[in-house]
Amino acid sequence: MVYKQAILIRNDLKLPKGKMAAQASHASVDAVLKADKKIVSEWQSCGMAKIVLKVASEKTLVKFFQLAKDNGLAASLITDAGKTVIAPGTKTAVGIGPASEEEIDIITKDLQLM
Repeated sequence: MVYKQAILIRNDLKLPKGKMAAQASHASVDAVLKADKKIVSEWQSCGMAKIVLKVASEKTLVKFFQLAKDNGLAASLITDAGKTVIAPGTKTAVGIGPASEEEIDIITKDLQLM
């Protein structure tokens, strides 16, 4: 089985590249920490594939977070502390998985690459 992780970033925030990378990293790591250890191990052994996708708004970000959870996938919603370029409490990113490519694609198939 092929595994991957999806990272969703809010496009409406127009985050600087460094901030976007930091938020994506937070989402990735936190989702991995919540994932089944056997799946994480298998994902690691096949290269830890990730895909970064954009969503249009906070509402859409939260919708995909809930959809992932409803489908039994490890998911993490990142809320920024507000110490740099955005307000405290801003929801910036979601990490989904790792999970099977099929499970990820069912949820994220209509999203575009960042």
